[in-house]
Amino acid sequence: MAEYEKVRVKKLCLKGEKVKSKKRKHKKHGRNETDSETKDIDALQHGGWWKVKSITEITGTVAIEFGNHTYVKALDNGLFTLGAPHDEGEGPSPEEILTAFPVNETKIALKSGYGKYIGVDKKGVVVGRSDAVGAMEQWEPIFQDGKLAILGNNGCFMSISDEEDAVCQSKTAGAGEYLSLRSMIQKIDDPYKDVPLEEQGSLSQIEVNYVRKFQKFQDKKLRINSGDRAQLEEAKTQGILHETLLDRRSKMKSDRYCK
Repeated sequence: MAEYEKVRVKKLCLKGEKVKSKKRKHKKHGRNETDSETKDIDALQHGGWWKVKSITEITGTVAIEFGNHTYVKALDNGLFTLGAPHDEGEGPSPEEILTAFPVNETKIALKSGYGKYIGVDKKGVVVGRSDAVGAMEQWEPIFQDGKLAILGNNGCFMSISDEEDAVCQSKTAGAGEYLSLRSMIQKIDDPYKDVPLEEQGSLSQIEVNYVRKFQKFQDKKLRINSGDRAQLEEAKTQGILHETLLDRRSKMKSDRYCK
């Protein structure tokens, strides 16, 4: 049986929120709390574990939270129960940490710290005893109206029983089936998210991208200007990259059709 690796979670101390002055002259110093700041505070209150909002965010290290600061815990017999409550600023314990894998666009697989995939048995009990992902080890996260419920392959939603065991026995999702899936994977902003697809990559690749976009040849072969690409570096610095790329393409077009 695989052992859990030790996970250190630094306890965070949150300062109290400052009371804004009612005096008009101090309003310029105040600022409204943004959605991003609210999410950051929520993550800090959970030891840096942030709440996922879409299935594309469910990958890597995750934990399933029912209620507040209580997480689904793996037992060495392959069953799952609700762990003890954590203090504010603490994240889940090692035995409450899972690994998520995307199966397709709508379903995921979950693996416990014991190296077993999590599924549902014939009685609707959540178990982690499989070495591979089969039909019963696939889960469908359902996001609706800001809430999340996880649907098992047996057509029932995950919840916690009166005995605090993890089960999938309800065909409908209510308060008992709503949960939070939290991730510890660092969010990295995509440096190219606001950059057109054609302008991603090196200057050499950018030129190829624009040739593919605008030039057409009967033999389906690209004609790339063999001139010194140093002028592209200079053009980029001067802010005339598009004009320079167009000029280089135009020369190749005239060479082909004006022989």
